[in-house]
Amino acid sequence: MQGTTRLMAALIYGTGLRVNECVQLRVKDIDFDLRTITVRAGKGGKDRATILPTKLVDPLRTHLVKVYKQHKDDCLKGAGFTPLPGALYKKYPKAAQSIGWQYVFPSTVVRTWPQTGQRVRWHASASTPQKAFRQAVQKTSITKHASIHTFRHCFATHLLQEGTDLRTIQILLGHKNLNTTMIYTHIIKAEENTRSPLDRL
Repeated sequence: MQGTTRLMAALIYGTGLRVNECVQLRVKDIDFDLRTITVRAGKGGKDRATILPTKLVDPLRTHLVKVYKQHKDDCLKGAGFTPLPGALYKKYPKAAQSIGWQYVFPSTVVRTWPQTGQRVRWHASASTPQKAFRQAVQKTSITKHASIHTFRHCFATHLLQEGTDLRTIQILLGHKNLNTTMIYTHIIKAEENTRSPLDRL
């Protein structure tokens, strides 16, 4: 993978985001100083914070420079708006054109938002990184089923392997129930703590 879809994949693996959370990420929700990413209205409608990998700081900053430039060009053409959640577009009419509310991964096209008549840029489709990932897998010798979501599972599994406690992983993933996070302990036990009797001969 390369370019923007590679950055999306790295973000999913490095933060544990779901693919929809990745494409719907807003500029204002990345905190480079605290090295955190805030997920708004994730699964279950709840907000949460996760870690921003140091390795992604520079690539994200470089990517956002392009987003800023595109946004500025859109504004000069009478566009530059983004859809706001709920009724925020009524309460804060100017917010829709602010850089903070823009999507980190904006759509390549500008469309008219029926509710306001504004020319807006939605976020990229979730199918964009999904398709790129499928094409990448096809070029490898991997025979197991894998999707872009596999990176989220790898995030949790690798944290667990490094000794991160389950409660922390639960918070980072946004799992409502700890039992959901416990699934990863079964994976680790099967992989690391169990040996076939044939291997003992």
